[in-house]
Amino acid sequence: MQAEIDAGQRPGTTTSDAVRIKALEAEVRELKRANEILLAASSFFARELDPRLPW
Repeated sequence: MQAEIDAGQRPGTTTSDAVRIKALEAEVRELKRANEILLAASSFFARELDPRLPW
């Protein structure tokens, strides 16, 4: 059945597309994590520069 999808004989997600989707999902998770770290760091340094800011 997957061979038929890969050959274009049936509708569905091909094996190569599934691999690509999995890699992109992993990249999105990594980028979201990096974004959270950068946001936390920028908040920390903003408080260091202006102690009047709330925690």
